[in-house]
Amino acid sequence: MKAPRIMIAAVSSGSGKTLITCSLLQALQDSGKKTAAFKCGPDFIDPMFHRKVLGVPSRNLDCFFTDENTTKFLFLEDASGKDISVIEGVMGLYDGLGGIREEASSYHLAKVTKTPVILTVDAHGMGRSVIPLIAGFLQYDTAHLIQGVILNRTGKMFYDLIKPEIETQTGIPVLGYFPVQTEIKLESRHLGLQMPEEIQGLRGQLKKTAEAFQAAVDLEKLLAIASRAEELEAVAVPVPVEVPGVRIGIAMDEAFCFYYEDNLRLLKKAGAELIPFSPLRDKKLPEQLHGLILGGGYPELYAEQLEQNVGMRQSVKEAVKHMPSIAECGGFLYLHEAMENQEGKSFSMAGAVKGNCRYTGKLVRFGYIGIHTEAETFLPKGTEIRGHEFHYFDSTDNGDSCLARKPVSGREWSCVHAGKNHWWGFPHLYYYSNPDYVTRFLGRARKYAQKS
Repeated sequence: MKAPRIMIAAVSSGSGKTLITCSLLQALQDSGKKTAAFKCGPDFIDPMFHRKVLGVPSRNLDCFFTDENTTKFLFLEDASGKDISVIEGVMGLYDGLGGIREEASSYHLAKVTKTPVILTVDAHGMGRSVIPLIAGFLQYDTAHLIQGVILNRTGKMFYDLIKPEIETQTGIPVLGYFPVQTEIKLESRHLGLQMPEEIQGLRGQLKKTAEAFQAAVDLEKLLAIASRAEELEAVAVPVPVEVPGVRIGIAMDEAFCFYYEDNLRLLKKAGAELIPFSPLRDKKLPEQLHGLILGGGYPELYAEQLEQNVGMRQSVKEAVKHMPSIAECGGFLYLHEAMENQEGKSFSMAGAVKGNCRYTGKLVRFGYIGIHTEAETFLPKGTEIRGHEFHYFDSTDNGDSCLARKPVSGREWSCVHAGKNHWWGFPHLYYYSNPDYVTRFLGRARKYAQKS
């Protein structure tokens, strides 16, 4: 398939990839282009910004979670029929597993999908030193994927002087610059950027940054680079055996909003009807549910409101005694007896997990993991599914149904409360790494539906 595409990558985290990607997406949309957006890696929040611009979901692509064919297949599902697809990179271009491997890096994904890379360089506070920095990145580019450079956080005067120097000495075209944006700032907190809904007037601000992008970056050259991307093909990935007629309640509000788009799509492909509800505002679970999913998010920011909604807490506690259920990270926190927030104040939660959780002030067991079942769960004993942990909270009882293993160091630890009817723990799972997880979860939900 011919699928015009580029990747916006960077020298390091904090180089402005998300703002440049969103400004580009807005500029493409304003020019009438049909655009698809993707995020390299396991991040939940950046795709929310993409969706804010395009009005349609953005998908994660991750070469640790899925093999090369599956990764290409998932990309082509959305890239089909689009004028251009934009992939936002993760961290620095070459930063992969453990920070030392190419696997799961932006560069790895670009190689798998044969995607031209536009290297974003934060040139603020730099002069001629930007040239050897770019030259070093080009030296590591054995697949010759870096096709252009954008200088971020710099002005026209410096850009006009340095552009010919960069092009003469490196041979790489400089497509433009992106000036310091004073009207918009994407603030961070302990789990990453603030969510789009928290930034007042974001759409209008992105319109202005898109205008600045179009004025300072050669959009036609960028589109030409995207159009030169090689044709890409993939073998269709079979979906799980369809289990029709199951209604799965899924927590979706400000406190619970971290879901991989492909997980939701895979559930739907397998026959599930997803029924959203709000643990913040709804007084009880929706009627006639056959399964329950509590995703990650920011429950700690809404702990008091969650505690005050006694009806929902009791409804969830009763439901998970019998109903098949999944709880990940923030959803796992919600199932505890109590949660202690950043200020040390304790709040009552659903009480399904006999333990407490508290803020530690640092990342706990951060990064990619393979999760190996130590007991019979939705998955047979000895099965692996892949996931990612990113949390500052810890529990007095993390569970021992599974063994988490780091892919580089091999470090292991016990995790997850799981059985044939439930799976609760900190890891965020990526279902395409083992689609049988979906089949078995929905199979349990179907049995529950037949009994109820």
